[in-house]
Formats: sequence, structure tokens, C-alpha cells
Amino acid sequence: MHWDGADPGKLAARLREMVPPLESASSTVAEVIESVRERGDEALRELAAAFGEPAVESLRVNPELIATAPALLSAELRDALRVAAANIQAVAAAELEDDLRTVSVELDAGQHVEVRPSPVAAAGVYAPGGRGAYPSSVLMCAIPARVAGVRRVAVASPASHEGRPSDAVLAACAIAGVDEVYAVGGAQAIAALAYGSESIPPVDVIAGPGNRYVTEAKRLVSGRVGIDGLAGPSELVVIADGSADPRLLALDLCAQAEHGEDSPLVCVCTDDEPLDRVAELAAEFADARASVADAPLALVRAPDLAAALALADAFAPEHLELAFEGAGQSARGRVAGCVFVGAAGATAFGDYAAGSNHVLPTGGAARFGGPLGPRAYLRRTSVVSIPAPAAAALAPHVAALSRAEGFPVHGESAEARGGGLK
Repeated sequence: MHWDGADPGKLAARLREMVPPLESASSTVAEVIESVRERGDEALRELAAAFGEPAVESLRVNPELIATAPALLSAELRDALRVAAANIQAVAAAELEDDLRTVSVELDAGQHVEVRPSPVAAAGVYAPGGRGAYPSSVLMCAIPARVAGVRRVAVASPASHEGRPSDAVLAACAIAGVDEVYAVGGAQAIAALAYGSESIPPVDVIAGPGNRYVTEAKRLVSGRVGIDGLAGPSELVVIADGSADPRLLALDLCAQAEHGEDSPLVCVCTDDEPLDRVAELAAEFADARASVADAPLALVRAPDLAAALALADAFAPEHLELAFEGAGQSARGRVAGCVFVGAAGATAFGDYAAGSNHVLPTGGAARFGGPLGPRAYLRRTSVVSIPAPAAAALAPHVAALSRAEGFPVHGESAEARGGGLK
């Protein structure tokens, strides 16, 4: 489509309409959650059968199978998992240096306020299945939890035809130091992690990507547990000019289409010729590659790079590729989960081994969210120390405010410490 650059927010909203909203899954997911909440393991087994998942002897995977899984992989895959794990660990550890800092403030009246971060006790990780096994999601979610100091990390992932998650997923669990693995998938896995069942103890925080049913389940259980965010189907926006290689852009778009039919793809270009070529090559590559799903693709001709960047910011994509000359200068301040800069900046690197986290905000949530990291597994506690002089100084202010709000006993409580109540 040719776009004149006017009202990028309106065009971004139209582009968002290419995929079904999360709310389309609400009623189905609510029924699943209630069933698991009421009937536990029995419901998990019934739902697995209803959704065509293989039957499992035990919902919890034998720890010995997890420990020996890395040896079952090819050396190439095992090494790739370890390289990815090391890079994810390094970035997460660097993030944690600030996240674990205790804030300590001495205020004028003499009171002392600290805000202390601590890891949650238990974290649940969802590793998707369906179109394939996702050991990378295990690494992306479990390693930051371990770096944060979470004592118990549990993974839920759909069973393969062997009645347990794939060897690659189990190997990733071993490499990431996961404590428990459960052969459960879909919205029912999220329900089990949130509410618990006979086999699955509940957790405090749930993290991990998934389809719109998994994402809607996380939304519905949030409040019962913490969630990392609503990381739904993958999405990509590419911004390019005439210097970009259409073949590389088409490959990047097809790569994200491997995530499924719900993944919105947008290519914005300031020139007609490369945009037309991207369209031709994307169709050609998709026809020749069975793994590429029929994901919605929008091709937008923008009047200039400023308009293209404004459209990307309004769309707030999970992934944003800047494939134009001088892209590095435009990367700062972009509204996106992860920005990839320059001709070599394929989203695929971030999906696997660059060290950045691939669990990112989708559906426009990049306006207020960011990549998964150790912070998602930390809780904060305020510790307030109020000596008698501070109580005396603050009590009149507490009394005035509380009485204005219709809570006079709050004022009495403060004044009792401040010496105003006889």
C-alpha cells in the first residue's frame, strides 16, 4: 500500500487488525482455567486428550531423563544450546547488578525508608510446543530466573509423541538448571502453574511466550500470580530504504512467519522497487519452505524514513529491524521490544544466541513493557523505620490527609505515635 505519512497511529491500528485479538480466546480459556482449578490432574489429562496431545504416564518428567537429555543431542545442537545459554546468562547477570540494588533514603523528618528486592520463591516457565519444540524459550526464561536467585524453577511444555517434552527441551532444562519439568501444554499448563494440581505445585511468577490461548490464560491468572507480560504471537516490523537487500528482508519476514499464522509481519520501505522485490521473494521463499506459515504480511510504501519510524513507533512491535543507511542513529528511543540495527541485524540472532531475550512484549505492549529479565522474578519490599521525632513531625500531615479521605482512625493511629493522643 502507498501511504502518505499522515496519522501513523491510524495506520498502525489497521495493521494490528491483521490478526485476531486476544479477547477472541477469552471464553474458551476461562473454561479451561476453571476446569483445571476445580479438578486438577484429571482435567489436565482430559484437556490434553481433547486437544490431541499424547497421553503421558506421569505429568512430571523423571529427573533422570532431564539430566541425561544433553547427551542424546547432536554435538552441534548441544554446543549451540550452551553458547546461547552463556550469552543469555551474561546479559541477565549484567542486568541484575542494578536490579538487586537496595534503595535507602533518609528523609527530612528523620524517617528511614528502604526498598529491598528479593527473588520470588518459585517461578513457572512455559515452553511452547505445537509446530515444534522450543528449547530456546526454556533458556530465555529459566536462566534469568536462576540469575535472580529463584529457588524453584518449573517448566511446563507439551508432550511429544514419546509422552514427554522433546529431548531438546529437556536438555535445555538441564543446561539452565531447571528443577521440575511437566508434560503439560496450552492454557491448561498456565492454569496448573497458577493454581496447582495434585502433581504440580503452584508458582509465584509465570513467564514464557505462547499463542493467543496461552497469552490469554496468563492475562486471566495475573493477580493470582505475577506474569512477565503478555508475550503472544511473534511479530516483526522491517524499515528499509533503497540500500537494503530485498533477499535478506524476505528471509527475515519468512523466518518470523515460521512462528505461525497469527504473526503479523510489516515491511515499510521508502522505495517502490525493493518493496516490490521483497513481496516477490517472500512469496517465493514461503512456497519453497514448508515451515513458513501463511502469516499476514503488509507492505507499506512510506514517503520518507521519518514517517516510517513514526509508523513503527505507533505499531510498537515486538521486533523492529532498521535496514537502512545510518540506522544506528535512529535506534535509540524506538518503541519496540527489541531493535536490530543494520544489514546483518536479523531478528533470528535475537531469537536464539545473541544474548538478548526473545521473550518480548507483543500486541503493542512495547509501549510500556520490555524484554524478559531477572527483574520479572524479583519482588520488592519497603522497610520503613520511624523514630519518635519523625512520628511527631509526620503525624499532623497524616491526620489531615486521612481525615480528608474519610479515614479519621488513620489519623488517630499516627497521632498516638506522635504524642498527640492522651
